[in-house]
Amino acid sequence: MTEGAEIHHRHRDVTGGWLRPSVFGTMDGLVSNFALIAGVAGGTADTRVIALSGVAGLAAGALSMAGGEYVSVASQRELAQAEIAVERRELRHHPEDEQAELAQTFVDKGVDPALAAEVARQISRNPERALEVHTVNELGVAPGNLPSPLVAAISSFLSFGVGALLPLLPYVLGAEELAISAAISCAALFAAGAIVSAVTARSWWYSGLRQLVVGAVAAAVTFGVGNLVGAAGL
Repeated sequence: MTEGAEIHHRHRDVTGGWLRPSVFGTMDGLVSNFALIAGVAGGTADTRVIALSGVAGLAAGALSMAGGEYVSVASQRELAQAEIAVERRELRHHPEDEQAELAQTFVDKGVDPALAAEVARQISRNPERALEVHTVNELGVAPGNLPSPLVAAISSFLSFGVGALLPLLPYVLGAEELAISAAISCAALFAAGAIVSAVTARSWWYSGLRQLVVGAVAAAVTFGVGNLVGAAGL
């Protein structure tokens, strides 16, 4: 690319620490609490019991998601940092070998050996830049762009809570029929799937319908289980 060349496109962020937990949290909250409420409603007509189950499901699920995401992302980050430290140490103690290794990665990508060696030499003049290039090539991560455990945890907590609240809300407001909660949940499932299509290559209707089917099947199965348990008087 020549100096001052214009960039004609932008890519969406595919490495951020908030998108995956937010999407997964919302979907999980919606599906799991919808299924939980349907299962309890299948076994009892007491709306207070159903609402209490939904509240407990929301609280427990949001905390579980947040804690799980925090530990998972923190562990992933610590592993990456440990491997980056190894690479930093190698660059400090064996700079010539690391430069040759970097040149070889360019050759493997189709660059002329002489040009690859020169590019590797120029990059290696800046230790931090060299570290970044090495870690991206070898680990797939950049030292300054590691996911944040806190961001992942907060995103999961809030998104799960929002998703789990939707099937619960009708009962909190005094509804007595599962059909109202089911209608809101199914609409939300389709809408959530359609929204996800904005950051994927799938069409909005396919993504929405897929999420609707997954959530509806989960709710139908748990409703059936609850109905059997309730009929058995357990």
